[in-house]
Amino acid sequence: MDGTVRIIEVFHSVQGEGPYTGVRTSFVRTARCNLRCSWCDTAYSFGPGRERSIPSLLAEVARHGTKYVCLTGGEPLLQKESLSLVRRLSSRGLTTVVETGGSLDVTPFLGVPRVVLSVDVKCPSSAMETRNRWANLPRLRARDVVKFVIADRRDYVYAKRVLRTYRGRAAVVFQPVWGTDGGRLAEWVIRDRLDVRVMLQEHKVLWGDVPGR
Repeated sequence: MDGTVRIIEVFHSVQGEGPYTGVRTSFVRTARCNLRCSWCDTAYSFGPGRERSIPSLLAEVARHGTKYVCLTGGEPLLQKESLSLVRRLSSRGLTTVVETGGSLDVTPFLGVPRVVLSVDVKCPSSAMETRNRWANLPRLRARDVVKFVIADRRDYVYAKRVLRTYRGRAAVVFQPVWGTDGGRLAEWVIRDRLDVRVMLQEHKVLWGDVPGR
């Protein structure tokens, strides 16, 4: 029996973050989040949203005609039916990037073909750094991403400290908080010769801080 997922929005755009930046993608934004990051740019997803059946979501994604889906939030891992949705997307040959805040167990998603996990490590400026689930990081694969959203020097030093002990295979992304100095972050990375990717939020460069883009 098909379940339901509580959804804020479904839309068609280009991916603005991570390994598929610039790629045309279908976005499924789930409702509710267990974190409250100080710089959150999608606080409108904290609400209950509305229930959508998995078949209706699959049909809407199919109309977009994309090869890629981004399951984001909110926090998708809060809803057990998110796993069923991802499995159904995979069975249709679609690659799904699952964006998670990093406080919940990602293990169930590791066995689903064509799933890419984008897992946050929360830095001090988020006020959520005590919620990081460190057990997730060594489980990630080469196709996955560990993302640090960085607001200031304190965040940068924190991220470097985490990387000193990180032995996983996933790519590491340093992303400046929107509105902060991304060039300054890039200069720090260059100076310290870190093997990370400094990436902006491309959708905001294109359209600004507009929901559903």
